[in-house]
Amino acid sequence: MDLKSYLKRRQNLINRALERALPPSQAVPISIHRAMRYSVLGEGKRIRPILALAACEAVGGKASDALHAACALELIHAYSLVHDDLPAMDDDDFRRGKPSCHKKFGEAIGILTGDALLTYAFELLTRANHDASVHLKVIQEVARGIGTEGMIGGQVADVAIPNRRLNAQAIEFINRRKTGALISASVRVGALLGRAKPESYRLLCKYGDQIGLVFQLVDDLLDKDGAVRLSGKEPVRRRAEALAHSAISALEPLGHRAEPLRQLARFILTRTS
Repeated sequence: MDLKSYLKRRQNLINRALERALPPSQAVPISIHRAMRYSVLGEGKRIRPILALAACEAVGGKASDALHAACALELIHAYSLVHDDLPAMDDDDFRRGKPSCHKKFGEAIGILTGDALLTYAFELLTRANHDASVHLKVIQEVARGIGTEGMIGGQVADVAIPNRRLNAQAIEFINRRKTGALISASVRVGALLGRAKPESYRLLCKYGDQIGLVFQLVDDLLDKDGAVRLSGKEPVRRRAEALAHSAISALEPLGHRAEPLRQLARFILTRTS
């Protein structure tokens, strides 16, 4: 498959769905809706929603089965970035080449924008045409992936690190939660919405857990931070490669339908931004 063409098609599909899903910029209260759209629309690789769609299709589902959930995952990712950029967190003035949300709209609206995106994401998770038991499992996976056992827990540890000794255990905790947990949840959500059988679901969980960690290890390599500061560039690179290969191997029983997931694993491993 042509990965570049695949990613472009999927990005366009998700961008159109996000454009439709988000409240109009003129809807009251105007300030928050403009800030929500500003923070979500535009540039973005859309890796998390693409993984959800690909996982759904890998077990025989249709992309449309997971599209609302895919949009919700992107809103959650956007919320995390809006809050990460705040002065109390990373204090970044720019995001994706333009002023960060709080610089554009003010700090109070920045906080509320993140809150609004997270809340609206859970509304979107209920819109797919699935029975209640599937909805419940999807919501549980997402909540676990972004709560204190996942993304929030990783962020808390990351904030605390300057005040304590950096060690391998702390880095692993952060890497598996701050970034890896939402990526893993994206794959699980897609599998659930595709009605994966238990063994296929287990394999996709393994893939998601490993590729989520690969994503953060590659971030560390690009930023020369985290695991790289502790262990050095080459050991981190070798570990990322081993995890990516293991993730790809886990997909073998799923056959050709899982090829996009294999290509996405290679893309995550070799990305340069």
